[in-house]
Amino acid sequence: MKSSQNKTVNVGLIGAGAIGSFHGESIARRVHGAQLAAIADPVAGVAQRLADRLGCSNATTDAAQIIANPDIDAIIIAAPARFHSGLVVAAAEAGKAVFCEKPMALTIEEADRAIDAARAAGVPLQVGFNRRYDKAWADAHRSVVAGDLGRPQLLRSLTRDPELADPTRVPPWAIFVETLIHDFDTLRFLNPGSEVVEVHTLADALVRPDFKSRGLLDTALVSLRFDNGAMACAEANFQAVYGYDVRGEVFGSGGMVTLGEVRRSNATYFGANGVSSPTTRLNTDLFHDAYTAQLTGFIETVRSGEVSGPTGEAARAALAIALACIRSVIEARPVRIAEVLPA
Repeated sequence: MKSSQNKTVNVGLIGAGAIGSFHGESIARRVHGAQLAAIADPVAGVAQRLADRLGCSNATTDAAQIIANPDIDAIIIAAPARFHSGLVVAAAEAGKAVFCEKPMALTIEEADRAIDAARAAGVPLQVGFNRRYDKAWADAHRSVVAGDLGRPQLLRSLTRDPELADPTRVPPWAIFVETLIHDFDTLRFLNPGSEVVEVHTLADALVRPDFKSRGLLDTALVSLRFDNGAMACAEANFQAVYGYDVRGEVFGSGGMVTLGEVRRSNATYFGANGVSSPTTRLNTDLFHDAYTAQLTGFIETVRSGEVSGPTGEAARAALAIALACIRSVIEARPVRIAEVLPA
């Protein structure tokens, strides 16, 4: 699929929750050359309220209606994760360019079906690993590619959410397939040309121990080994009381780069209770520009037909790491990535 370089790209949004609403606002107000043409959400009234706020004329509870609409050029999928792969397949088969929030799928078989559907239809498929578009992460990636840090030896990526508000809404294994999957993509991005071959994982319910029996793990530590010999650590926790905390590090034979900042700005306040700095509490605040930039890149992809951002294959690779982590927790042993891939 390739659109005219000058044509406005009509975008359909599926899912009007928190991240879907942010993506819809980006398309409607911040991304040049795109128009938010339709919004779908299965909960009555949700799509309509977002459409009214953003000046979109088409709101529905039926995602299939948007996918089948011949005037829609591209689909943004921001529905719950369990629906992602099926929606990718449906949108691709309808000839739409697809942007899918992470995770693109929950099994390798689902991921392969999504990738195959996009390839067969000749449409671009981009996945929402927004950290690649943050300036710090992009700069670090360029430094690694340029050889400024020598050969990567040790890498680190962490995600700490500010609050576990409602543990009943957290799906099983979410800490791996919905949170740390960002870190797994980050680590691959910061060690380009190499793949993770083995993981060893510790995980527990330290924030809400009372929910452990229901399958909720809220704290995890993962060690990873790459095929170029580099070693990495990824960690996550669902309740950092001080704010939203996402950081990374690459240590190489020729130097080191660190990235990420907990503080909202470099303002530091000195008062009777000591020294303090304000922190960020929402992912869409911390990565506001990166979230917007990835959709700008997606619209450019719709026009060119060439995916320059995270591909379906990148999403599959990150998912494989997450699935290996889950097996490592269950079996209490290191797990090779090959063990979770089709024979």
